[in-house]
Amino acid sequence: MGPSVLFIHPDLGIGGAERLVVDAALALKSRGCQVQVWTAHYDISHCFSETLDSGIPIRCCGDWLPRSIFGKCLALCAYIRMIFLAFYVVFLSGEQFDVVFCDQVSACIPVFKLARNRKRVLFYCHFPDQLLTQRTLLIKKIYRAPIDWLEERTTGMADCIVVNSQFTSKIFKKTFTSLPHIEPDVLYPSLNVSNFKYSVSDDLSEFVPVKRDVVFLSINRYERKKNLNLALESLSSLRSKLNLLEWEKIHLILAGGYDERVRENVEHYEELKDITEKYEINDHVTFLRSFSDKQKCNLLHNCTCILYTPSNEHFGIVPVEAMYMYCPVIAVNSGGPLESIVDNVTGFLCSPTPEAFSDAMKKFVKNPTLRTTMGKSGYARVLKNFSSEAFSDQLYHYICKLTECK
Repeated sequence: MGPSVLFIHPDLGIGGAERLVVDAALALKSRGCQVQVWTAHYDISHCFSETLDSGIPIRCCGDWLPRSIFGKCLALCAYIRMIFLAFYVVFLSGEQFDVVFCDQVSACIPVFKLARNRKRVLFYCHFPDQLLTQRTLLIKKIYRAPIDWLEERTTGMADCIVVNSQFTSKIFKKTFTSLPHIEPDVLYPSLNVSNFKYSVSDDLSEFVPVKRDVVFLSINRYERKKNLNLALESLSSLRSKLNLLEWEKIHLILAGGYDERVRENVEHYEELKDITEKYEINDHVTFLRSFSDKQKCNLLHNCTCILYTPSNEHFGIVPVEAMYMYCPVIAVNSGGPLESIVDNVTGFLCSPTPEAFSDAMKKFVKNPTLRTTMGKSGYARVLKNFSSEAFSDQLYHYICKLTECK
């Protein structure tokens, strides 16, 4: 029997961070480790399917604590919820474990150091939290100062720190200036290919009108930082570059994680709908709020190309998922996509402008074979660089090294 690992995560919903936690737990379980996941929120109607039938114990505690204070102080509330959860695990749950896998919120790490038997902690840094918020007002700067200090101090208390890309590694060192002695390793998120074993059809009639055979797809949460408006503006720009017959073949699907509890999701969905009205493209756009794994496979199998719009994305698992499904990607030329996508081979890396994106989209309209050639290259790249075996080997090595140090 391998080491026992406890995963602690703020909200086990549907997103890139949550996907990594699930994949990491499954990878270690396959290596003989005992794994369990603790979270402050878990909704079986809004989660990855593997959490339901994988046999991984999932415990929820602290969901009664507020997620925000009148829509504000999200970071403070997240820190409080995670610290409470960690205290419960260490002092009240009675659970036994060798290593803690912590990600997103580092504030809980000191609690595991207070345990009678101090726990070894691996912290997975998706991106420094302090860079994920704007500070235009003085009161916001004052509010964030102690939170930023706490993030840096508690991150440095981890016994092992890994990041999701070379891009994030550079940002980590620039941001946490008091931690120059730490050189985080890069552990690329893997692709759990079992999520793509569903039988797929060649039918998108559920989402796309008949005869729309050039389908662009965006998969991202309904959050403003994901820059989904770029996909809509690029579609509008593309219309001016095509004749009427070509334009009538074009359709865009905006698919993304959507949680009615999150005000930004609700507001941004309405904003995007307004944009389609503004550019008069609403009959060429389908909004899909949340979707099943089977639906995602079907979308990736049938679409012409993925539009990946976030700038400075920490890694971004969607381009890797798309390439595994033989689907090319048009992405912003910054952040993680620079490491996952090969420009002009598995897709196109563009400046984040409607003009640049629509130029790349036009190539797929004018040259239908591009989807096949780039799709094959993308599939080969995923197998070589982002396999679950490579991820599992590296993660298991870190866990074993931490248990040896005890």
